[in-house]
Amino acid sequence: MRMAREQLRNLPVKVAGVALDFLLPLRCISCGSRVATKNTLCAICWQEMPFIDKPWCHRLGSPFSYDVGEAAWSPRAIANPPVFERLRAAALYEGPARDLVLALKFSKRRELAEPMARWMARNGQEFLSPDSVIVPVPLHWLRLVSRRFNQSADLAKEIAAGCGGSFEPEMLKRRKRTRQQVGLSAEERRKNVRSAFVVDPRRGTQLQGRHVVLIDDVMTTGSTISACSKTLLSAGARSVDVLTFALADPSLRT
Repeated sequence: MRMAREQLRNLPVKVAGVALDFLLPLRCISCGSRVATKNTLCAICWQEMPFIDKPWCHRLGSPFSYDVGEAAWSPRAIANPPVFERLRAAALYEGPARDLVLALKFSKRRELAEPMARWMARNGQEFLSPDSVIVPVPLHWLRLVSRRFNQSADLAKEIAAGCGGSFEPEMLKRRKRTRQQVGLSAEERRKNVRSAFVVDPRRGTQLQGRHVVLIDDVMTTGSTISACSKTLLSAGARSVDVLTFALADPSLRT
């Protein structure tokens, strides 16, 4: 009898849930088809998502086509070792992964940050910890006013919440209004971001001797994350690892 009363008491909630699912069905975050779970991909998009899995370059996180051994470096990493310790990314910048980045960045679909960060954290778990300082690649304040949010900061906030690290969205500042990197050559990108970043002097003491995880949405040539990493290390960070959602540079595919 008591069970029957409980079922009757919960009936309006269940009816409301069914009605809500009918009126506002859950959708695949990439293609928009119906799914059973919030903030996930449909089966087709999941199969097409170019997730990065091991084996990968120990330094750049670029996928190897075959297993070359633990902690192996790619030819690019050997020829030009990065200033940061390690880079990890969730996916290659193509197909559904590219769609998600563009939707977050330009269509203001900020709810995508949570599942994207979850996939990033899976590949970055080797260096994410409660002791990490989580720092997003910053926008210039004029671009931030125009866009109204920083997609890298949204990702960083989710990453910090997941690993228990310290979220520091104001640690790094972009003091120079740089050109958009899209369409620039590798050398032009390097020149574009040279001396563009600075650590906020009010927060510099929080950086001394700390491990930093730098967060960005896409890594193309690495010019931006290299400039940010140099700035953080010069300001006293012990080490910098980089975590991005996607790798866009075809030369990183080994």
